[in-house]
Amino acid sequence: QAKGFAEADPTADVDGLDAAAKIAILASIAFNSRVTIDDVHAEGIRNITPLDLEIAKDMGYCVKLLAHAHRTEEGIDVRVHPTMLPLSHQLATVNGVYNAIYVVGDAVGETMFFGEGAGSGPAASAVMGDVMEAARNLRCGCTGRIGCTCYRHLPVKPVEETQSRYFLRMQVEDRPGVLASVASVLGNNGVSIAQIIQKSRQGDSAEIVVITDTVLERNFRDSLTIFREMSMIREISSVLRVYG
Repeated sequence: QAKGFAEADPTADVDGLDAAAKIAILASIAFNSRVTIDDVHAEGIRNITPLDLEIAKDMGYCVKLLAHAHRTEEGIDVRVHPTMLPLSHQLATVNGVYNAIYVVGDAVGETMFFGEGAGSGPAASAVMGDVMEAARNLRCGCTGRIGCTCYRHLPVKPVEETQSRYFLRMQVEDRPGVLASVASVLGNNGVSIAQIIQKSRQGDSAEIVVITDTVLERNFRDSLTIFREMSMIREISSVLRVYG
């Protein structure tokens, strides 16, 4: 806010609502099917802690707020949430006030558009671009030279039916059998574990970190519901999706 990058009320940025509006527009253009902000599942950055960032870095990741849109056979998968990105990914280099749009196409492959997304200069440039566009339309007696391209009517997938890899950090009782119980709950709900690490001990508690394979969101949520009811699970400290 002091540098002019955030609004007086930064809720739209902090809660991912600004990114949700943008990905709704981009998904509509990319897939030629109407997507509105109400269709976009949005999670913000309020629950991200410095410890999450430190652990992610130790594991070769950074954490970025990503707006995601993907065309699938079942419909459009569109959502906004913090994501653990490999440090080797191009989007991992996007910092400060810079934004990027990363596009993967069938023929074109990988492309990325990168630039400042906040500040007096970029904002003024965008506003004046809109003013000039409106002036040209008035001068030409038209209301826009490119019409809506949403000729398809593709469904938007419920977030429960989407798939992701997950990072899960929990405080648990430090005693034999806890890791086996955690693995059993995940396995019984169709959640495959890619990696599990015990990070530290504090008194009679231990911190464990689990990274899953790609799993159905509904199955992962069912596992979390069970964990919250287990006395050996002291706290679910953090849940993040992992890119890829």
